[in-house]
Amino acid sequence: MAEVSSNLPGRIGILGGGSWATALAKIVLTRQPHLNWLLRTANHIKEFTRLKHNPNYLTSVTFDTSRITFFTDSDVNDFFRACDTVILATPSPYIRYYLKRVRTSVIRPKLIINAIKGMVPEENILISDYLQEYKELRPGQIGVIAGPCHAEEIAKDRMSYLTVGCFDLGKAKVLSEELFSNDYVHCAVSRDVVGIEYAAVLKNIYAIAAGICHGMNKGDNFQSVLISNAIAEMSHFVGTVHLLNRDVTESVYLGDLLVTAYSSYSRNRTFGNMIGKGYSVRAAQMEMNMVAEGYYGAKCIHEINQRYQVTMPICDTVYEILYEGAPVEASITKLAALFK
Repeated sequence: MAEVSSNLPGRIGILGGGSWATALAKIVLTRQPHLNWLLRTANHIKEFTRLKHNPNYLTSVTFDTSRITFFTDSDVNDFFRACDTVILATPSPYIRYYLKRVRTSVIRPKLIINAIKGMVPEENILISDYLQEYKELRPGQIGVIAGPCHAEEIAKDRMSYLTVGCFDLGKAKVLSEELFSNDYVHCAVSRDVVGIEYAAVLKNIYAIAAGICHGMNKGDNFQSVLISNAIAEMSHFVGTVHLLNRDVTESVYLGDLLVTAYSSYSRNRTFGNMIGKGYSVRAAQMEMNMVAEGYYGAKCIHEINQRYQVTMPICDTVYEILYEGAPVEASITKLAALFK
C-alpha cells in the first residue's frame, strides 16, 4: 500500500468553505506558497476570485488568489489527487457526503488532518475511525487539529493556540512547524488523536449548555460551576472510551472548552443562548446562518454512551432539551441540584 511521503508538507489542500476553513487557509498561506482549496460551487469560486476574499465568511481576510487553485464539489477526486495533505474543515453533517464520493484508491495514500469539531452523524463515528474503517487509511496517515482558536480572532491576527494530534508524532511536529505556527499562532503536538476528537465534540455540547444558562440569566457563578463539572465529565468520558495518560487542563481540552463556552464568537453558545431565551430548537437553527456542531454531537455522544454508560448529566440534559423536548427551566434546575 502506498504511504504518504515523510517529506512533509508537500501539496496542501483544504476541504470546506466556511469561517474555520477560511481561517486555516489564512494560516497555511503564511507558511506555504500555494494552496488547493475545495469550495462547494463554481459561483462561490467566481465571487471569491473577483473579490479576493471569501464572499460569505471572514470577509475582512484578503487572499492572493494566484496562490490558490480552486476546486468544486464535482472535482472532489481531482482535488484529492492534487494534494499530499488534506485538511478536512467542512461542518460534520456534510463530511460523509464528500468522503463517500472520494475513491478509496485516491484518498488512501494521503495524509488527512481532521479540523472538524464533530463526528460523522450518520455513523456515530469519529472522523479518524471513519477514515480507517471505510477508506483504509493507516493510523499514521491521520491527524487532528483543534484548540482554543476562533476563526474571527485569526482574522484579526490575535494570539491563538492550536494542537496538532497525529498517531505519527514526527508528522505532527513537522505539520506544527511548517503549516500551523506563525507570529500569532502557537501550535503544540500530541499523539492523542482520539481524545482530542472526542473533546472537540464534547466542548460544543457543553457550550450549548452554557448558552442555555446564559439565556436564562443564571449568572457567572453558576457558569463557573457548570464548566467545572463539564471538564470533569469530559475527562471521565474520554478516559473511559480511550484510556491514555492525558492532562485535560491542556489548552486543547480545557482551553477549547472555556473559549467555546464563554466567547461571543461561539456559535454553539449562541445557539444555546437562544434556546435559553425561549426559542424552539428549530427556530434557533433557522435564525443562525452557521452550523452549531453541538446539536449533532449531542445525539452522537448520547447514542455512543449507550454502550459505555458513563455518568454524563450535562450531556444528557442537553440531549433531552434538544431531542426530547424536555422543558428548559425544569431540566436546568434538575441539573443544578447535582452540582457542588
